[in-house]
Amino acid sequence: MAALLIVIYIVFVSLGLPDSLFGVAWPVVHTDFGMDESFASFYGIIMGICTGGVSFVAGKLLRKFGTAKVTFFSTLLTVIALIGMSFSPNIVVMMFFSVVLGYGAGAIDTGLNNFVSLHYEARHMNWLHCCWGLGVTISPLIMSVFLTGEEGSWRGGYRIVALLQLAIALIVLFSIKKWDKCENSIKDAQAEETAGSARLLDLLKIKGVIPSILSMGLYCSMEFSLGTWGATYAVNVFSLPPDEAAKWVSLYYGGIMLGRIIAGFASIKSSDKTLIKAGIVTALIGIVVFALPLGKLSLAGFLLIGTGFGPIFPSILHSVPERFGTTYSADLTGYHMGGAYGIGFVVQLIFGYAATGTTFKITPFVMLALCIGVFIANETAIKLTKKK
Repeated sequence: MAALLIVIYIVFVSLGLPDSLFGVAWPVVHTDFGMDESFASFYGIIMGICTGGVSFVAGKLLRKFGTAKVTFFSTLLTVIALIGMSFSPNIVVMMFFSVVLGYGAGAIDTGLNNFVSLHYEARHMNWLHCCWGLGVTISPLIMSVFLTGEEGSWRGGYRIVALLQLAIALIVLFSIKKWDKCENSIKDAQAEETAGSARLLDLLKIKGVIPSILSMGLYCSMEFSLGTWGATYAVNVFSLPPDEAAKWVSLYYGGIMLGRIIAGFASIKSSDKTLIKAGIVTALIGIVVFALPLGKLSLAGFLLIGTGFGPIFPSILHSVPERFGTTYSADLTGYHMGGAYGIGFVVQLIFGYAATGTTFKITPFVMLALCIGVFIANETAIKLTKKK
């Protein structure tokens, strides 16, 4: 189990690698392709539909093919997508390959989160998502190197990340037997494989499911909005060059990684519920710093916001089997992620149009409203699923 856990950690790094590329490259990409800044929201729509759509059917795929095979094939899809995006001659081709990227990422995400929530303790779920944080932190740094070069060199950033993804796909391929052995030897996994599929509407009627999904959706709205538009915010509001803006966004993702490292240790004695609340409070403090009139120094709020975001997503996911049982945990994990991505990308779309149509100075205030929404939705879910 220990060796397999290391492989899972590595795979989750691969899940994070592509996630921050588009946002930090967009200030240059939209100029290269002659597109309006607000068009980035359409990328968000595509990713949301594809990633969320796969998440809704991931339970069936995982029961039929197993977590390892789904993960391997999905990682290969991300490799193909990243290479295709790097060679795209126009925005239409780039968006086509973003569809492939969304399908690949959605299946990996659901499969690994369900696998770890069933078979490992809460600290491993947080450290797993810390590895995602490592991936999304590395990507802006890689891209920043290429953004300092000639126009259009953002393509090199995509290609380097594609090579890293390919290496990780090979690691999964050579470890498939370990995955299968683990799934076949654990009773929870066996129950998961033999369970039938319930209808979507039936599962959504379970008390607490909808507010639980909503809490994740509002959280993803914050994470996606800041990830996609954070660099553009820094460029527009503080007149930073794109390569410097990318480094600030890297600080944000580094904060997410730091928050998950801390949460992993804290989860030994603290519950998922406590970690979620602590994350929300820390994020609120970071949003306040973000809004203060400190000039470029207010961007230090990126770090605090990221640190607060750290435990929220993995802790909600890890609580799914505990809140709603293990029988349909793969389906419910997929519904949480599909719903969360759908809500997150729609809000990010609306935010993108609102900010480009008015001013990106509204960013801290939108983040504040969403953060309060996460707290209310999560508390509602806890109340409805509380054991009598």
